Amino acid sequence: MYAVIKVGGKQYRVEQGQKLLVDRQAHAPGESFTPDVLMTGGDEVVTDRGKLAGSVSVEVVEHLRGEKIKVFHFKPKRGFKKTRGHRSELTRIAVSSIGAAPRPRRAPARVAVAETAEQPAAETKPAAKPRTAAKPKPAARPKAAAKPKAGDADAAPRPRRTRAKKEDTGDGA
Repeated sequence: MYAVIKVGGKQYRVEQGQKLLVDRQAHAPGESFTPDVLMTGGDEVVTDRGKLAGSVSVEVVEHLRGEKIKVFHFKPKRGFKKTRGHRSELTRIAVSSIGAAPRPRRAPARVAVAETAEQPAAETKPAAKPRTAAKPKPAARPKAAAKPKAGDADAAPRPRRTRAKKEDTGDGA
């Protein structure tokens, strides 16, 4: 039997007893937790979220750091070189059990009592509150006076902007 689980934003296909490395988890070593189960397979494939909840149990084996990765940046003809390193924080987990989750027991259905003419139906909704009168909207601000347009005869002509001419002093300079 196998299952597809989601741990740390990634999906893994796992079988019972399998160990795998995942991104660092907040659980302590030796602690068990149940990851998100997307599907189980085997005799029959189950994808119903209600049936899958809690069907896979995972135990944290240890926390460790991944292999060191060197990152080198280089720009030719500029003398730019930069080296950085990176090590991922990882958790080794072991799949302890895959199986059908125990279904929660449902409470027995209640038998509805038929309403008779002697027993009036109980009001379930409270009486509606009376509506209040709508608040009047504030008066609109008066609009600004219209600006004169270029073609209006009433508008005063705008003075032209001219550049001042250099005066000739006559000294030859």
